[in-house]
Amino acid sequence: MSQLICYCYNYTEDDIREDVHRNRGRSLLLERITTEKQRGNCRCTLLHPESR
Repeated sequence: MSQLICYCYNYTEDDIREDVHRNRGRSLLLERITTEKQRGNCRCTLLHPESR
């Protein structure tokens, strides 16, 4: 089982690796995470078991 990377959107390590492969070295998932975090839509402190 792949490690959960983003608790807000339930993206796993495998999801991100596959996304990078599909997009020729670019991860649209990581871009989404970054954009949403900048907009203040990150809920990781609530959803992540270690509040990070």
